[in-house]
Amino acid sequence: MHFSGRLVHRIGPDDVGERVSVRIRLPDGGFTDIVGVVESWDRGTLTLRRRDDSVAEVAEETIAASRIVPRTPPKRRGSP
Repeated sequence: MHFSGRLVHRIGPDDVGERVSVRIRLPDGGFTDIVGVVESWDRGTLTLRRRDDSVAEVAEETIAASRIVPRTPPKRRGSP
């Protein structure tokens, strides 16, 4: 995942159901990225469903950057 330039937070509670990428600040000052579908956004906490079906809860105040990303296309089987 690539965030170019300065970090911009572009998603909000209206983006429930969208596939997003969020960069969160870690306690040690570093960052990590999570990609998933926003399942809920309640009282400052986002619930994201990752592709492997795991769930991540993210406190809104830890988000350094975010954006909506395209849904992954279906995998091709065999030759075209």
